[in-house]
Amino acid sequence: MTCGQPQPTRPKLSAPSGSVEPGGRRPTRRTFLALSAALLATACTDSPQQTLRIAAGEPGGFYKEFADLLAAEMTATVLGTTGSVANLDLVRDNRADLALTLADTAAAAYAGGTPFTTPVPLRAIGRVYENYMQLVVPADSPAQSVTDLAGARISLGAKGSGAALFGDRMLARSGIAATVDHHPLAEAVAELATGSVDAILWSGGVPTPALAELNRIRPIRLIDLTDQLDALQAAHGPVYEQVAVPDGGYGRPVDTIGVPNLLVTHRDLPDDVAGAVARVLVTRASRLVPPQALGTQYLDQRSLIATAPLPMHPGAAAAYRDLRG
Repeated sequence: MTCGQPQPTRPKLSAPSGSVEPGGRRPTRRTFLALSAALLATACTDSPQQTLRIAAGEPGGFYKEFADLLAAEMTATVLGTTGSVANLDLVRDNRADLALTLADTAAAAYAGGTPFTTPVPLRAIGRVYENYMQLVVPADSPAQSVTDLAGARISLGAKGSGAALFGDRMLARSGIAATVDHHPLAEAVAELATGSVDAILWSGGVPTPALAELNRIRPIRLIDLTDQLDALQAAHGPVYEQVAVPDGGYGRPVDTIGVPNLLVTHRDLPDDVAGAVARVLVTRASRLVPPQALGTQYLDQRSLIATAPLPMHPGAAAAYRDLRG
């Protein structure tokens, strides 16, 4: 029997002939069902014992893949969304229990900054992996930098995504004017393939399968974004960092901007539930990395606790302390 998986129908329970409850009464079937459930919970204390809703992302991206893997390790359902902003809206409105989000989007939500109108009382469960900001152009594009895209047609991530928030910030800091739209990944990839747009922005792991497939059909490359890093850090803090896209992504290695990815929840999530999720992240880490991932992963206890700018949920913090011993 595997914890967190649907269990087979249990046979009817009957009381052993010599069993009695305190006070001399024979135990009822309800008593045995309750005892059985308690024993099952004790055996599965490293997984939440309730169905959780995980706000994830678009098909073809690592948010969705990671959420599917996490849901397979516990009792959970995965909610498809357009990304970080939409995910935090769901947590705020109690329509999701857990959410994957970029750290810059989480910081904006926690402070009540744009695009959020009031602070969202978030708590972090853990820092799970690095997101790579991927500004994608055809391999034969003359553009070598963000400023070379002045006047270009760019898809800056789906509405409600962390990529869209980052893209708007990046263009504002670069000072260039461009024709901007916001399309989901599948539509953006199709537009780049046909030449309807000149560049697309995506935030995710490397390689993202949809981009790898595009590269097979029409070779692509990533633009180095690090010339935008100082201005972005000055305006928004250390949530942005320089990272290297590893060889094997979509061609030659390139430096870009990385943003930590957090698994977050509402501050009102019960401590025992938050702790159980944290235990899954630690004890089942090897099962939670998408198989094609090449980038740096953060599913170890030392990096899981680095959740700035969000405070950690006390239930998760207690679980990490217990696991550390």
